[in-house]
Amino acid sequence: MSSNRANGNSPGGRPWSITTRLTVLFAASGFTLLLASGVFLYWVLERQLDREDAQFLADKVYVLRAVLRDRPNDKEAVEEETNLEGAARQFNHYYARVLDGQNRVIAETPGMDQLVAVAVFPEPASLNAPPGRPVNYQTHDGKTFSLVAASAQAGVNGPPRLVQVALDASSEEAVLTTYRRSMALMLVLGLAVATLAGRTIAKRGLAPIEDITRAASGITAARLNSRVGNEEWPRELTHLAAAFDEMLARLEDSFRRLSQFCADIAHELRTPVTNFLTESQVMLSRTRSSEEYRTVLESGAEEFTRLAKMIDTLLFLARAENAQSRVEKVALDARKEVETVLEFHRVAAEESGVTLQCEGSAAICADVVLFQRAISNLLTNAVRHTPCGGRVAVTLTQASDGGSQVTVSDTGQGIAAEHLPHVFDRFYRSDPSRTQKTGGFGLGLALVKSIMTLHGGKATVSSDYGKGTIVTLSFPPGKAPAQS
Repeated sequence: MSSNRANGNSPGGRPWSITTRLTVLFAASGFTLLLASGVFLYWVLERQLDREDAQFLADKVYVLRAVLRDRPNDKEAVEEETNLEGAARQFNHYYARVLDGQNRVIAETPGMDQLVAVAVFPEPASLNAPPGRPVNYQTHDGKTFSLVAASAQAGVNGPPRLVQVALDASSEEAVLTTYRRSMALMLVLGLAVATLAGRTIAKRGLAPIEDITRAASGITAARLNSRVGNEEWPRELTHLAAAFDEMLARLEDSFRRLSQFCADIAHELRTPVTNFLTESQVMLSRTRSSEEYRTVLESGAEEFTRLAKMIDTLLFLARAENAQSRVEKVALDARKEVETVLEFHRVAAEESGVTLQCEGSAAICADVVLFQRAISNLLTNAVRHTPCGGRVAVTLTQASDGGSQVTVSDTGQGIAAEHLPHVFDRFYRSDPSRTQKTGGFGLGLALVKSIMTLHGGKATVSSDYGKGTIVTLSFPPGKAPAQS
């Protein structure tokens, strides 16, 4: 149970609310402060009363010593002094007694022998010493007395005397008892007030959090453009509201991209399926020759092959976005791998009148298949958008930190500035008039970006519209087993 309280949990195991925790802390702090203040004031009061009693008793001892010294043979003077001193106090709190060397009473306050006997007094202080610390004595009826005893002398060289002084401290005990009761009542009332005040302050202090909660609960997928940071929040919640708004902005962008992605993929899938369905319906409208059926089936097979390729690419992109995806990196001779890819594209480039070049060298730590696929996609785009007589160059650069860069540049038509931020998006085409047959699916550069992300690198693009485009793949330094 104590462990639950220490962890801020209720005995039932459910965690306490922040309001309850703050209320408990506030009440405990107020109670502790009141208790400490009360104990300290009680200690000061008790010390002050004890000090006053000790001083009072010492003064009376000095007076009686002076009377015995100055008037040693005047018994009446001693009796008068004890009787007057006892009667001088309204409630007869003070009692005095003078004894000779054989402990015989010479003079005492009337009734003193019934309250405090001679034997209950402490050892007397020496002749020239001040009285010692008073000793408390409680009678059978509950009264409390402070007692002191001191040696005295009758005359200068006269016989010894013993002075005993008692002070009734019952009224002071009553004062202390009243103070203790008042302090207990004050603690109870203070705890109640501190609890109520703490709960009120906690609820008011946490009201902005409830406001943020209500604002957040009203945000749905259809209202992702709402923001909570537009309100005036306390300083402690400003960063929370800003972070929440940033999360909403990311969600809004993700939903927008997801909606666009779904629309794009629906369009990409609908076009070939609709075409094949239309061709099939036309073919089935009347009897056709075997050659005509074969033509339609071949066209459908071509469309479905393209769809299968697109689906494979989308699956790869989905796997690439998984944070747990891993690639098998090996140490590669980048120029050798690039030359292999260039050889594959050389025939298509020659048919288009485009020259392919490879410059420089670099060592790269990467997955062989993915590296070749990224370079192949870039070359396909570059050759497709470079006019006859143009040039596509692959430049390899080894960085001083062990990393490397692969740059694919062309002398094609380039990309307009407004399209550059989106060229790595899925299904994005800078020219909306391009079709799948003339411009592909719009997944090539998205695939390149995913491959670079898997390798911990990045892909960047720059273009001078009308002069050409440059795509740079930056690979980080790394160690991997050499390619077998």
